[in-house]
Order: sequence, then C-alpha cells, then structure tokens
Amino acid sequence: MSTLQAKSSVHPVGIDLGTTYSCISYLTPQGQPVTIPNSEGEMATPSIVLFDGDDVIVGTEALRNAVTAPERVVSQAKRHMGDPNKCWVFDGHVYRPADIQAFVLRKLLDGAEDRLGTIRHAVITVPAQFSDIQRQQTVQAGLDAGLERVDIINEPVAAALCYVLSEGMWFAEIANEQTIMVFDLGGGTFDLSLVKYNKSEVRVVASGGDLNLGGLDWNKKLQEFACDEFIKESISDPRLDRESMQALSIEVEQVKRSLSVRPKATIVVQHDGRRKAFPIDRERFELLANDLVQRTEDITKGMLKVHKMGWAHVDSVLVTGGASRMPMIRSMLQRISGTTLNTALSPDQSICHGAAYYAGMLLSGQRLHKSSLNQKASAKLGSFRQQSVSGRSLGILVRDMETGERVPHYLIPANTPLPCAYQQKFGTVVESQGRVWLRIVESGTSEHEPAVELGDCIIESLSPNLPKGSPIEVTIRYDEQGIVHVEAMDVVSRQTAKATIQRDKMTVETPPKPSSVPSAQSYPELAAAQVVSSDVAESAEQPVIVTAPAKSAQRKRPVPQSEKPKSKTPTAKKRPAAKSRKAKLGPPKKRPVSLESAERPIPLCNDCGEALTSQGKCPQCDIKAALRSQAKTEKMVVPPQRPAKKKPKAKRRPKQ
Repeated sequence: MSTLQAKSSVHPVGIDLGTTYSCISYLTPQGQPVTIPNSEGEMATPSIVLFDGDDVIVGTEALRNAVTAPERVVSQAKRHMGDPNKCWVFDGHVYRPADIQAFVLRKLLDGAEDRLGTIRHAVITVPAQFSDIQRQQTVQAGLDAGLERVDIINEPVAAALCYVLSEGMWFAEIANEQTIMVFDLGGGTFDLSLVKYNKSEVRVVASGGDLNLGGLDWNKKLQEFACDEFIKESISDPRLDRESMQALSIEVEQVKRSLSVRPKATIVVQHDGRRKAFPIDRERFELLANDLVQRTEDITKGMLKVHKMGWAHVDSVLVTGGASRMPMIRSMLQRISGTTLNTALSPDQSICHGAAYYAGMLLSGQRLHKSSLNQKASAKLGSFRQQSVSGRSLGILVRDMETGERVPHYLIPANTPLPCAYQQKFGTVVESQGRVWLRIVESGTSEHEPAVELGDCIIESLSPNLPKGSPIEVTIRYDEQGIVHVEAMDVVSRQTAKATIQRDKMTVETPPKPSSVPSAQSYPELAAAQVVSSDVAESAEQPVIVTAPAKSAQRKRPVPQSEKPKSKTPTAKKRPAAKSRKAKLGPPKKRPVSLESAERPIPLCNDCGEALTSQGKCPQCDIKAALRSQAKTEKMVVPPQRPAKKKPKAKRRPKQ
C-alpha cells in the first residue's frame, strides 16, 4: 500500500497503556495485528517520564537518566489515576497522572505516525477494575495526546479477543462454546476474567483482580531483601538515598527477569560509595514473595467460588502480562487448576493486539470512515461481537435513618453484563422541591475497600408545587465501555429532567495538552479549599460553594490549650446556665431543612412505593413475602384432615 493510500484511510490502532511498559499496534489490511516500534526501535516503551528543564523525555532514555536525577522522574502514573490529591510539580508547573499518561501516549503515537500517518482514533486498554473516573481520565489523556476519538476496552477482554481472533483461530469453526480464564498479571495491576466465546462472540462472565498488585510488588520484595543485606555489612541504609534506590529499582527488575529463566542471580547495590553484590536463588525469591502469590491465588479461587463454578467448568487458563512469566505464578496456577496453562499469547503484546482487533471491529461497523482493512477482514470483524461486565457495583449514597450516616445503596451489582441500566424511584423530602441531589458511587475493588464517589448528580427543573414524597424515577446505567450515565423523570408530569454528573474539579477538569506546559496558575484549585454550606435558606436555588484563596487554604496549626493566652478582660461575662437561657429564649425554634438534607431524596420501593431501608430493602414487601412464605410452609407441613367416616345407617327391620 502506498503512503498516500495509507494516509487516506483509517487504520485500526490499539494501545496497551501499562504501568511499567506500553506498546501500540495496528491491523494490516488482512486483519493481522502488528506491533509498531517506537522511535528508538523498541517494541515496548517504558512508561516513565523525565522532566529535563523544558524538555520532556519519555521511555528508555528517561529510564537511563533517572539514576542521576530521580527527583525529576515520574513513573507508575497509572496507579494514581483517579486520585485527586496526586500531582507532581516541576519548575513551577503542575502535572497530574492523566498528564503523565498523555506524554506516554504521545511518545507511542509519534513512532506510529511515522509509519501510518496521522492517527485520529485509537482504542486504549484499561484494567477491568478501573472506576468510571479512571476510565474518563484515560480517555482524556488520549484526547490530550492529540487523538480525536478514544475508545476503551478492558485488558482481559482484549487478551481474549487476541486469543480468539489470532491466526490460529481466524478460520476455525468452533462447534461448542468454550470457557477460558484470562489471568493477566502486569507490571502494576492484576486482572482476572472468566470469558465464554464461540465463533462469533466473546462474552465476559465475571471479572476480578487487584489494582495494586503487579510485578512492581515483586520488585519491592527484592529491594527490601537487598537493602536488609546491605545494612548487615554497613551502617548506612540505601532506602534513605533517592539515587541509590532508583539504581536499585532498575537492578531488581533485571534480577526478577533473570530468576524467571535461571535458578540463581545476583543483586548489586551501590550506595554511599560502596558496591555490594548479594546472591539470591529462585527458592529464596519465592519465599520472599509468598504472600503476593497467595493474594493472586485467593482472588482466583474467590471469583470461582462467588460464581459457583469449579475448574471443571474452565476449558483453558490463558496467562498474559509480563509478570505472569515468573515460575512461581505458573506453578501456582497449574497446582490449583490441575490443567496445563495456555501460553500461546505473547505476555507483552497480546493485550495491545486485542485492542487493535477491537478497533477493527468498531471501524468495520461504521460507514463514516474508510477503513484500511480489506473486505474479507472487515466482514469478519464486523460480524464479531464482544460483551464485557461491570467491574464494580454502581449506586448512590443514602442516609441511614438509624445512624444518620451516609451509606452506599447499590443499584447495579458488579459483574453485570454491559450495557446495563436500573431504575429506582425516589421521594422528595420537602414540598415544592425544585431539584434532586444524588451522589453517585462505585464500590471498591474489594469488600474491604470503601466506595468511590464519582460525583454529584443534580436533577433540575422538577414540576412546580410537588407535594412532599413525590416520586422521581432515576435511571442509572453503564454503557458498553463501563462509563456512567444518569437520567431522571418526574413521574407526576412524565417529563424528563436534566441530569448531569458534576465531578470534583481535581478529577475531571480538562488538563492542558502535552504541547502546552501546565502552570500552577492553571490549577488554582490545587491550593484552594472548597467549602459547601449545609445551612442555607430554603429559597436558595443552588448550593453555596466558596472557593478560598490559595493562602487561606493552608490550615493553621491548632494552638494547644496550654499555649492559648488567657483573657485579661475583667468584664468578660460567663455563659449563662442552660436552664436560665432556655427560660429567656423560650423553646428552640425549628431550624429550616438544609439544602443538602432537603435535596437528598428517599429511595422508594419500585413495587409498593414505600421508603427503603439503608440496606435497600422494603419492610412492607419483606413482611408480605414472609407472610406468603409462612402460609406456604404451613400448607405444606400440616396434613389435610380427612373427613370422618360416617357410620352406615342400620337397616330397619320390616314390620311383621
């Protein structure tokens, strides 16, 4: 294909935006994925950024120079996506995790555009456990990198697509539906999914994992071991020096890879003018990381247990991700599954290739853009379907009537097939209520983690003169890519009300593009405090939000009681006793319902309309269900009484 033809059509492009390494690929006209090297000729680009004055360096060059200037290096930004409090400041400029990801994406796109021409659309992979905020920020990073459209796909689904649509399966006719477990252990995250597939569809049944478990955690075990050994022979601790730890982090990564192919290796520590070498074997490494392996085993077994599935229901275990190369991981999987692992996929490039397949599926279903795929490949991908599940539960915060605390009330449980939606009725709290205020939340990645607040959904323009307790029907849904949408309808007027999610500025404000360096003045809210007034007049239409200046945002140190100066004013009056104060002021006036309390709706039962409890249960429906169950039980237990047999009537003797 000529360069002119290549630039006139749209190539399906997929990007694996990883915690430690990232790569980009595209589909050839025949529908085969090809990984595109970066400008240095490397298939995988380190996800690390070095700020060298006005220059922003990404990749291996940044990693190589990170030892001399570790304080100017940013790595593992993916683990901080969605964190409103995480940022880096260099030369007076503020960078957030999405900004760092945008720099990495721009590096990948620069190398790919030298071969394909301008790239306007790409599919970026994300962990299945990513929240809505993290997905939105990933999309924003792609837009800031210069893309015009960004689609996302879960990493385990991308791996499954790569497996099913790879060269060995392209023309295969699958007679029966197969079930595979995708075990994806990358550099920073662990993803696990059960996937069913046939010749025309890939469908996720369940997903799980841990966003804070990956190859980096195995590296930390080696770092701790090396530092402890160094301290035994020296009084200084390498952990106190940034340059020493940066050099050690690069060293242990190579040692970890060596222990995957060799039984022994050596860790070299350079600190305080000394250079020490410490031998370590694979058995010792496995002992150090035993708790990490146990975490992956517990998550794997737990997902099967929750969905009441055994290993007999799993046809194949598909391993991917760079950290899955470690023998301790593969032996654990073989032990608990009792089957031979499927290692057909490239641990480093399979997810990237799966994203390219998904990009081809999207382009094949569109008529707006001319795809570079030929007719046969386009028809094959256009007829194929993929369906994922929600990685987290989705709901709202409601007030517990017993404790007064806000607790999550989940409407859509985790592992619900996407897209999905749920309707819930809510009752207004005061008369003539003009709007409803909902706080949307997603569950944590595990039962022990708190819910993640996505933002406030404010429903405007309700019908006038609504009585107290009027029902408002709210529809909350996930789309195909796991992004949240909220709609509402006034049941009285049957009109759809406007519903928008207002997120925290720290998480969704559009950051500047990588070409324009962000400044501290561009992000005044980093040093600003937001105070929401909860005691406002009932007539107020909007919540009062006061943004304090940067100086006042810094809270003063509280002065201990012993340091507080005593009052020298002799005329200071004592506070009157509660009894006399009550007698003078009379009974306390009833405070008006605050805006926050008035606009927090009460969830109603969709069946009977009664208020739900903090656990989302309807007392009236529970009572009715219990009575029906009791009546059914009594009917089954008590045997029916047989009617008493009537004695036969004595025959009358005929009269003589």
